[in-house]
Amino acid sequence: MEELGRVPLKAFLELSRRGTMTAVAQELGYTPGAISQQVAKLEAMVGVSLIIKDGRGVRLTDAGQVLAQHAEAVLNAEETALAAVRATRTTALGPLTIGVFGSTAGAILAPLVVALGDQYPGVQVRSHEVSVDDSAAAVRRGQVDVAFGLDYSTAPIPRDPEVELILLKSERFSLAGTPELLSGSGMALNEAAQLPWILTPGYTQFGQAIRNACRAAGFEPRVVHEITDTAACLALADAGLGVTPVTPLMRQLARSTGHTIALQEDIRRHLVLMRHQATITRPTVAAVTAVARQVVDAVHR
Repeated sequence: MEELGRVPLKAFLELSRRGTMTAVAQELGYTPGAISQQVAKLEAMVGVSLIIKDGRGVRLTDAGQVLAQHAEAVLNAEETALAAVRATRTTALGPLTIGVFGSTAGAILAPLVVALGDQYPGVQVRSHEVSVDDSAAAVRRGQVDVAFGLDYSTAPIPRDPEVELILLKSERFSLAGTPELLSGSGMALNEAAQLPWILTPGYTQFGQAIRNACRAAGFEPRVVHEITDTAACLALADAGLGVTPVTPLMRQLARSTGHTIALQEDIRRHLVLMRHQATITRPTVAAVTAVARQVVDAVHR
């Protein structure tokens, strides 16, 4: 069945209440002939007669009685939907999917969802786990509305003109290991050239970033344990089985209290929020951007 038009349905509802074309025309600001045409159009849509003439007025058929029972609910639902849609021009309302990876899911997602619920109760948050190295692609494909990602000073994320990167936090790398391997208050990266290393694989952005930093310092790291999981890397380092790069948030998430030493080189990773250029004016996207900044600042205090 063709969808019922708003004007014919409203005209019919008023006719069911007032009983004459003239009264409806006065109420809605049309001519009686225009109201008659709208009701005829509605009858053509539903395929049955809705009214019968009764002197100067009309009576509803059984089909007309049924339609009149539902017409008001249909019109009210349409008004509610239109009001909600119009409100999204200036108010953060509606569903939003956030792409997260392991560490953001563990440290940031829960407080972010809670804060969004407090500040923007109209936003319906969903989360979807994506590979940290695939975050930008997930945003570009529309798989998620926004996504957390990691950018590295020594291996920047390939820039995509469609995806905007919002800097949330910058962290400097230090080295984790036992005091037997790492002594003193600081060291140059090339002083670790002969040490065993614990790193993520070279095909990851993180693994590439650290290897690039080591090569810039004049050596290729001797990787004895190649592991993706941060907690496992730090556990191996705490056991004296090698050194591994670490940031404050990485230590916090892994609950590591092991020995670390500062690096003279300023090697950094940047926690970023990615959003598509086409969506940056959406109030929901603006809301999650603002709240993400608040939450990340609170987590890093």
